[in-house]
Amino acid sequence: MQLKEKEEGKNQTAIMEFILLGFGDLPELQTLLFLIFLVIYIATMAGNILIVALVVADQHFHTPMYFFLGNLSCLETCYTSNILPRLLASLLTGDRTISLPGCITQFHFFGSLVTTECSLLAAMSYDRYLAICKPLHYGTLMNVQLCLQLAAGSWISGFLICTIFTFVTSQLIFCGPNEIDHFFCDFTSLIQLSCSDTSQITPLVYIFSFLDAVSPFLLTLASYICIIATILGIPSTTGRQKAFSTCSSHLIVVALFYGTIMIVYMLPKSGTWRALNKVFSVCYTVLTPLANPLIYSLRNREVQEALRNAAADSVNTQQRFPFCTL
Repeated sequence: MQLKEKEEGKNQTAIMEFILLGFGDLPELQTLLFLIFLVIYIATMAGNILIVALVVADQHFHTPMYFFLGNLSCLETCYTSNILPRLLASLLTGDRTISLPGCITQFHFFGSLVTTECSLLAAMSYDRYLAICKPLHYGTLMNVQLCLQLAAGSWISGFLICTIFTFVTSQLIFCGPNEIDHFFCDFTSLIQLSCSDTSQITPLVYIFSFLDAVSPFLLTLASYICIIATILGIPSTTGRQKAFSTCSSHLIVVALFYGTIMIVYMLPKSGTWRALNKVFSVCYTVLTPLANPLIYSLRNREVQEALRNAAADSVNTQQRFPFCTL
């Protein structure tokens, strides 16, 4: 029956734009939501760019752990800029329309960056596994070449896999309805609105979802099982605390990211659950990129020390050259 309806839909006029409903069901809160998301966007960009700058400029951060952290912060900067500016414009102007090419482009970068983040988090967990479980061989195993290969592999695989989905999506026909009950273009929403036959796409979705999301998650989980087992085997309390502190920040980030994604894609997509789906989508698309620099800066003494030194250098420069502040 569904296939018959989609075949009949092909005879209708193809639509070329969508309406992102977003938070349109809360008209009285549009201004407040705009201000909240604007502050979040500014803080997210500032925090992640600051971490990238510290990793690049400070010699103390030229280590595998901070190399991956710099990649993650760079990714979060792009990730946030792909979603929030469009949402802010919608809240400010009330215009919730987005063209079909614009929607597919947003989905392409969203999917690519999410996939890349899954791989980067797995690479970071492997780095922590080597540092804690194989400390004597860490310097040899986690060398510059391996770091570059893991980072490059994460970025390339993320964009390559999502390019396939983007190509498949661009071949679909959309003939109405054109309302997406979300604040950004998601692959699931586009598939549901298509009047093309998508029965052959579903197996492809499951295969690539396993490759780009489930596999990195399982690798991350296995790494932390080994890490926790090793930490529990350390005889001294001080040693256990020191070992756990080296991976606690990353563990929190992993829990936030994967926890909210699992909830979003496991919740039913109808009724009251739909509103909760949007709330948790905000968590992993908006709040997680904001939380990353906060978690790493608040829980990492080296980052705190570098920030204090940078602030002190800035004050000294202003005292020496007061005309620079004019």
